[in-house]
Amino acid sequence: MPTKIRVSLGTAIVIGLIKGKLDAAPTTAYLMTYRKGKCTANCGFCPQARESSSRADMLSRISWPTFPTQRVIESLEKAVVDGKIKRICIQALNYPEVFTELLALVKAIRHRVNALISISCQPLNKENLRLLAEAGVERVGIALDAATEPLFDKVKGTLAGGPYVWKKQFRLLDEAVKIFGKGKVSTHLIVGLGETEREMVETIQQCVDMGVLPALFAFTPIAGTVLENNPQPPIEKYRRIQTARHLIVNGMARYENMRFDENGCIVDFGVNRETLLSIVESGKPFLTSGCPNCNRPYYNEKPSGPLYNYPRRLSEKEILLAKMELGLA
Repeated sequence: MPTKIRVSLGTAIVIGLIKGKLDAAPTTAYLMTYRKGKCTANCGFCPQARESSSRADMLSRISWPTFPTQRVIESLEKAVVDGKIKRICIQALNYPEVFTELLALVKAIRHRVNALISISCQPLNKENLRLLAEAGVERVGIALDAATEPLFDKVKGTLAGGPYVWKKQFRLLDEAVKIFGKGKVSTHLIVGLGETEREMVETIQQCVDMGVLPALFAFTPIAGTVLENNPQPPIEKYRRIQTARHLIVNGMARYENMRFDENGCIVDFGVNRETLLSIVESGKPFLTSGCPNCNRPYYNEKPSGPLYNYPRRLSEKEILLAKMELGLA
C-alpha cells in the first residue's frame, strides 16, 4: 500500500486532519493517489498534466495536501461512523505502478471503513476493471472530458501529447458497464472546451443510452496549464446544458426531441413549458452531478460565485437567478 495519499482540502477539514472553516462541507471524501512527479498524461486543462507548470498539489482549483495513508484511513473510519462522509472517491493519476497501488488502497480502506468507494481512473483494460470490482469498488468513472472526438484529441489525446483515444474510452466505458452494471459507471464532461450545446447534449444522450452517468463540470482555467488563458463558459450556456442533462438522465426528454439554433444553442428542451418550469424550480438540475452523495464544493468556482454547480439545495433567490439565466423569468 502507498505510504502517502493526497486529500482534498475540504475533505481534510471534514475528517479532522486539519482545522478550518467550510462554507459547504463535502459529503464524499475525495482522495488522490500520490507520486512525486506529475501524471504521465498531458490533458490541457489539468494542473497534474505532464507538461503543466502548475503546483503539484492542485487538481482543478482545489489544493490536495499530502498525509500518511494509514492516518487518512483511520480518520475516514471515524468520519463515516459519525455520519460526516457518505462515500469515498479516489482520483488516480497515470503512472506505471498506479494500478497496483490503487488496488492495495481500496482493499485497505474496505478493511477498515464501511463506505461505498468510487474510483476515477484510466483502467487500461477489462481485466483491471474486473479486479477493481472484485476488490469492492462500487462505481468507476472513466473520463471523456471533451464532447467531440476532435476536441478530445486536441485537449487530451494524440494532439495534446496524451495517451488517450476517443474510441478506446468508449470501449472501456462499455466494458465497465458490463462489469459494474448500468448506472454504476460515470464519465466526466467539461463544458467550455469549444463544443456547441448540441454536441454536448448529443454526447450526454449517447452516454445515458450506454448506461453511463455523465457528470458535468465547467471548464476552469488554472495557471500553469495549456488552457490557462481560456475563459470559463457563459453561465447561461452551462444552465441550458445542465437542464438538458437532467431531462435526459431522468428519462424525461431525448436529444432527438430537442431543438437547436444555427449556432447549436438549445432553443427547445423537448418538454412543455409547465414541465420545464417545474424541473427548474426544483433546483435539481443545478446541483453537482456525479455519484450519489457527491457535492464537490467549489471545484469549478470561487465561493463568491457564479456557482456553476451548487453543493447544496438552492435558495429561492438562487432558483430565480437560474430561471433568469435560462430566460424563463
